Amino acid sequence: MVASRPHPLRVAAVVIALVLGTGLLGGAAAGAWLTGDSAASAARAAFDDSRSLWRDLPVDELFPPELTSEGAGPGGAERRWLRVAVAPDEDCLTAIGPALAEVLLPTAGCERAVRASYVDDTVSSVTTVGMVFTEADAPAMEALRASFGTGEGAPLPLTLAAPGTAAEGFGAEQRATWTVRVLTDAPVIVYTVSGFADARVVDSPQPATEAVAEGQDTAVALSGLGHEAMGLADQVERSIRQAAARLTEDHG
Repeated sequence: MVASRPHPLRVAAVVIALVLGTGLLGGAAAGAWLTGDSAASAARAAFDDSRSLWRDLPVDELFPPELTSEGAGPGGAERRWLRVAVAPDEDCLTAIGPALAEVLLPTAGCERAVRASYVDDTVSSVTTVGMVFTEADAPAMEALRASFGTGEGAPLPLTLAAPGTAAEGFGAEQRATWTVRVLTDAPVIVYTVSGFADARVVDSPQPATEAVAEGQDTAVALSGLGHEAMGLADQVERSIRQAAARLTEDHG
């Protein structure tokens, strides 16, 4: 028995369906690829643009005159800090000092560094906050973050002593605790270093992550200075991340 041949119109319909289906699938795949590439390009552009935030943002956005945090103090107490000084933008070596520069800059490079000093509202502590805007791309910042860890072993950053303010006596010997944060969604390193506002000398500085740990009974830990350093670092890091996120949206 001879099988009947399919009608020519039916064959044509099948061919057309296959062609259209292949085209639609190919177009969808190409669209997904193009969309992914576009998103990656936008992210790279935003990352690069955030390198100039030190210049593009107003100083009051980089370092607000007043910062508050509901849970930054010991036991989750509210903290409030007032800005007492802002340094002009500086080269990294001048801003952070050779010891910290030797650890951070070979991998990241330096575009510019900015810093300011704050006192808490009881004027019992003083903290210098700094940001290093690096020359590194995203993979280099990831590598630095991985090798640097929490920054506990990093040398202490320099302070910003401001004559005529509560930070006037805040020098190298007054540094009590510090933290260094390597960001990966922006080419920025955030650091803080805290001490007593009465300019007392601190013989044994303690990393902030250690000073806020439960059970610590050192003078630095009991004073709450670790919370000052961590709290201000959190605030400044958050503001830079928000500014970088806005750039991503602009490029999106």
